[in-house]
Amino acid sequence: MVTIYGCKGCGSTLVEAVCELLGEEYKRVEVAPWESGPAVESLRALNPLLQVPTVVLDDGTVMTESVAIVLWLLERHPDTDLAPPPGDPRRAAFLRQLVFFPAAIYPMYTVGDFPDRWVKDKAAQKELKEATVQRILSCWRAIEAGFGQGPFFLGERMTVLDVYAAVLTRWRPGRDRLREVAPRAVAAAERAEAHPRLAPVIARNFGG
Repeated sequence: MVTIYGCKGCGSTLVEAVCELLGEEYKRVEVAPWESGPAVESLRALNPLLQVPTVVLDDGTVMTESVAIVLWLLERHPDTDLAPPPGDPRRAAFLRQLVFFPAAIYPMYTVGDFPDRWVKDKAAQKELKEATVQRILSCWRAIEAGFGQGPFFLGERMTVLDVYAAVLTRWRPGRDRLREVAPRAVAAAERAEAHPRLAPVIARNFGG
């Protein structure tokens, strides 16, 4: 069993979702890193940067970074169809997109959610937050340009990419605006979150 430190609607949702889909047992520790209290101090002891998700393995090993955690989980289930295996012609596209999400899009929330950490002027904070939204839209526009013909990111079968998209499209600026620039990618995310094992995770983290 793995222990997931996370909070509702945060990046930890992805790890919970992948655990559910793989049948991996996990325990969830609710912690909002921006609040004070015992849970935050427990997280700080594991990860001084107070990032969620932070995962603790059975042997005490601490893992951070959602992609690293997801790849570790996939390695434990080599027969899963949630990722193309090494040697599959789709593997390169899978790895590229999997890293693109946290490398290009996720940092915009690190900045945009807390603009006061980066600039002190109120007007500049507002401008910075809007700039992150525009960058997010540009990233999704690029994803859409390379989207294939199937109902999911890599074709006919749902993969971790669709699960990741199901989480990210729930965040700012929201699916209505994202749909304007990436309709097929958003549709794939919505198909993924309708999966019977994924739907409860999404509901628990984002509501209905």
